[in-house]
Amino acid sequence: MEFTRTLTFLWTPWSLAISAVVVLVTAGLCLMAWQRSGYAKSQGVLEFLRLTIVILLAAMFNQPEWVEEFRPEEKPQVVILVDDSASMNTRDVESDVTASTLTTRKDAIAALADDAAWTSLTERMDVTIQRFGKSDSGPGSDLFTPLKQAPEKFSNLIGAVLISDGDWNDGPPPVQAATALRMKEIPVFTVPVGSPVRLPDIELLSLGAPTFGVAGKAVRIPFTIESTLPREFITTVTLKSSSGDEVTRDVRIAAMGRTSDSLLWNPQSTGDFTLTLTVPKHADDTLPDNNQLTAPIAIREEKLRVLVVESFPRWEYRYLRNALSRDPGVEVSCLLFHPGLSKVGGGNKDYIKQFPTGLDELSKFDVVFLGDVGLEDGQLTTENCRLLKGIVEHQASGLVFMPGGRGRQASLKETELDDLMPVIMDELQPDGWGSRTPGHFELTELGRRSLLTRLADTRDDNLSVWEDLPGFQWYAAVVRAKTGCETLAVHQDISNRHGRIPLLVTRTFGAGKVLFMGTDGAWRWREGVEDKYHYRFWGQVVRWMAYQRNMAKGETMRLYYAPDQPQVRQTLVLHANVMESSGEPLAKGDVSARITAPSGQTETVRFTSAGDEWGVFDARFTTQEPGKHQVRLFCKQTNATLDTSFFVQGDAAETPGKPARPEVMEEIARVTHGKVLTVDKRDQLVQSLASLPEPSPSIRRVQLWSHPATASVVLLLLTIFWIGRKSVGLV
Repeated sequence: MEFTRTLTFLWTPWSLAISAVVVLVTAGLCLMAWQRSGYAKSQGVLEFLRLTIVILLAAMFNQPEWVEEFRPEEKPQVVILVDDSASMNTRDVESDVTASTLTTRKDAIAALADDAAWTSLTERMDVTIQRFGKSDSGPGSDLFTPLKQAPEKFSNLIGAVLISDGDWNDGPPPVQAATALRMKEIPVFTVPVGSPVRLPDIELLSLGAPTFGVAGKAVRIPFTIESTLPREFITTVTLKSSSGDEVTRDVRIAAMGRTSDSLLWNPQSTGDFTLTLTVPKHADDTLPDNNQLTAPIAIREEKLRVLVVESFPRWEYRYLRNALSRDPGVEVSCLLFHPGLSKVGGGNKDYIKQFPTGLDELSKFDVVFLGDVGLEDGQLTTENCRLLKGIVEHQASGLVFMPGGRGRQASLKETELDDLMPVIMDELQPDGWGSRTPGHFELTELGRRSLLTRLADTRDDNLSVWEDLPGFQWYAAVVRAKTGCETLAVHQDISNRHGRIPLLVTRTFGAGKVLFMGTDGAWRWREGVEDKYHYRFWGQVVRWMAYQRNMAKGETMRLYYAPDQPQVRQTLVLHANVMESSGEPLAKGDVSARITAPSGQTETVRFTSAGDEWGVFDARFTTQEPGKHQVRLFCKQTNATLDTSFFVQGDAAETPGKPARPEVMEEIARVTHGKVLTVDKRDQLVQSLASLPEPSPSIRRVQLWSHPATASVVLLLLTIFWIGRKSVGLV
């Protein structure tokens, strides 16, 4: 580092003339005063000091500055910033060989990313090629950081070249870094690459496989396809499992939009499987790389525990009990509060003799059906209702309200279960309404999309089934559904001032789910078709309610989360139920989960305890990567562990197929006073870099006229002058 030091004055003719006059007049007055003193030595010293002070002040009047100039000895530097993010894999650049052949953006800039392209500049300057971003499906593309860090990494930087498609989705806007470079007089030459409009493409956006399925039960696999083709067409999508199963479906793909549909896969064995969905390449599809997605799914043997509580064994109860008893995936327990029985219970092994006495017994049930029972002697107690509310709210159990013609559920309004009820009942008509003319269900828009009400494989067939179902002759006196609840079906004919009477209403309460069934005539659905629709409906209800609770469970631990199909960068709410070895819920403890992302990055999430009797621990985790995440749940007090996994849907922030953004590159060049050049103008780019001026030297200026040290010197001289005058008796 070479540097020079000089003393400069910011004088003007007027300031110089005034300073000279003041100094000359002062010198004359000093000489006269010395003569009057008879040329006394002490007086001469004082007058010389006076003249020195005036000369110093006159010099400060001309604004002297001490200038230090630093000039680096090393060569000036140029950095070539090359975008290596996943969007650079988009195949939308015309090849040099033929205009009909497309190449990837990364291949199109390969020549500029080679050291040989810049050899002509190496004699005068140092050229460094720096790649940024990732070529795989990792974090998003950040243009701000490499631009901002360039002058920090290269101290003698005189220019930069940015080669990119301009697509940024992470970090601050790159124009902010460009503004900082402009202040340092560092131009940026940008080389945009890629098509600014999306080419004709068929992209498989999502594959929504559930976390787990049940062997022998059909699993619904939803998917979404996006098309930028100008015309709709019909294609056959194929779903293959790692076990060799294959399912196909014809799908009509909408033009210039998104199409959502689903497939049904019926796994026959248990284990961990990988599902692969493929959309065949269309003749006009220019980007076939995004026509396939994979997702993991665990297939298990199912054993759900269900409790059915009823008073009189009405027909709805009898057929419901039969449906659940014959379901191989359900273990049903029945409790009958029949006033004609000498003992509470029933006649076979499905029956229990009393309501579960404690939380450890009740929490074993995944779903509880409450029939025409209420808060009275020989039936439910206030404590029973409190525990039912607790297992729904804190342990993700399901609760089904099935009122009857005796109106006993009206007494539940005085208990904590009233908070869970999805509807407001008419207190003046607790026994409900009967009619000789059968009533019918009518699905709402939510009901048409719900899995609970899917009694046929296609939407049109499902609507036809519901329209043809046998009617019911009794329904509960419902005023309206509560706010926040979802009404799936209403009475086809009867309405009040709030609209149609809700008959099938669901809600989420805490961690669990609640269903209200407003009629006891579902057993009539068996007419002419036996168990086809009746068994399917209640089987779907039980599995829908128990799904979240059974995401992952061990002997003493259970883990579930919401949403059950998380997306990238979405916050996941984790709930854990931890039991002691005796089976009682752990009130307080140290619970943590070690989550390993697909990239191998691990994060430990600590759970907080609600500190109550339910053994509930909660945590939050924000997903950053798509794919399968491994989870190990651990409790320090019980030394228990639970290994499971969850799958994050969606793509990374940076994916191929998105259009380029040349306007971003143009703005960066404009702000920094650089240029925008295309890939084929390499010689012009090299010439522009070669013509960059040498970096300006670094200059440090010290303004002596306003420096505190100067003021201190003047003050010191004035003090000495005053003391001298006093000592010789002039003051």
